[in-house]
Order: sequence, then C-alpha cells, then structure tokens
Amino acid sequence: MKVHGDYEGDGYAHVERLIPAEVSQALLEHYWRDLLDGKVPVIFKQNSLLSKPAMELHGSKSPAVTTFLWGLTPTASELTNCDLLPTYAFFRLYQGSDTLRVHKDRHACEHSLSLTLGYSDEQPWAFNIGHNDTRSVPAPADDFGEEPFSTITMLPGDGVIYKGTRRRHGRLTPNPNKWSAHLFLHWVDRNGPYRKHAFERWPDAPTAGD
Repeated sequence: MKVHGDYEGDGYAHVERLIPAEVSQALLEHYWRDLLDGKVPVIFKQNSLLSKPAMELHGSKSPAVTTFLWGLTPTASELTNCDLLPTYAFFRLYQGSDTLRVHKDRHACEHSLSLTLGYSDEQPWAFNIGHNDTRSVPAPADDFGEEPFSTITMLPGDGVIYKGTRRRHGRLTPNPNKWSAHLFLHWVDRNGPYRKHAFERWPDAPTAGD
C-alpha cells in the first residue's frame, strides 16, 4: 500500500494497492456469481448525480460488502488518523460513457473511500476531487466552476479516501469502458458529531448512540 497526499491537510489521499488486484478481481467475481444466481437483488438506480442508471448492491443485502466494510475499518482509521465506526457501503456498476456529477456527501459519509474493483476494457476512469473545504451544501453541478480540483487515476485495487462531507467530488470525463465496478465505503468518527449514523440500515448491528 502506498499513500499519496496528506489526508488531514488536503482532505483526501490516493491509496495505491489498498488491496491486491487479485483480491479486487476475486471480490468482483463473487458479486457476479451472487447477482447471476439471484442471491442478491439487482437494482438499477437513477438519481440526479448519474447520467445513466447504475446497478447497485447495498451492503445490508450482501454479507460480502458488509464484511469488507467492517474489515477495512482499522485501515481507514489509520489512514484518517481517526477512531472510525462503519456506516454503510455499496457496490456500483457504472455503464459506458457514464459521468458522475460534482457533489458533496451526506453526514453518514464523513470519511469515505472510493475503491476500484475492475474495468471491462482495462481503461482507467479518472476520479475528480475539489480542493476547497466546503461547509455549505451546494447543489450537484456538471463541473467544479472556479474551484481548483485534482484528477486521480486508479487501477483495480486502488482507492481514494476523502472527507465526503467536506470535499466535492465527481467523475467529469465519460467512462471509457463498457462498464466499471466500484465499492463505496463510509465511516463516521466515533467521537464526532455524526456518530449516530454508524451501522446505518443494519437492524442487528450495535447501537452507535447519539
């Protein structure tokens, strides 16, 4: 694992080889099997951020997604230098030529990780993140306007960890693959203002408190 950037100072960091590429491939194949075998629901979701509907699998419906989120919590705590509790995670399959509008995340995504699992055509699809510490809640936009931003290219197994409630982010260029597969994992600071969002949508999970 190799970390590029200063998470505390920049609000994000690029994490090369967060997991081995072989693990990301095996995880992707596991999701494919569960989806094709009907073990998990196939949901195509459209919202104001996506240019096309994307297939999504929420962690509350997938033990594999949940296990991965909880298992990565110590690593995420080390990367952010915070004592984190998991909130939720989901798998998303983007379509070719898709884009993701620039936006900020909600409170349950205080500390977020975008992890690339695979590309159908092995063409990296850039992730863009703004440089400004944004405390307001701006509407989703097609670009960053006057705000400077960085472009991060990820291979399978690479991730970007970022302050989801403080940094606007998106994918400005169209997806060059027929599809691309990603995991999105979210945490809150155990001692922070959003602690109550921990273990979101897991009815049997421990209560995080207020």
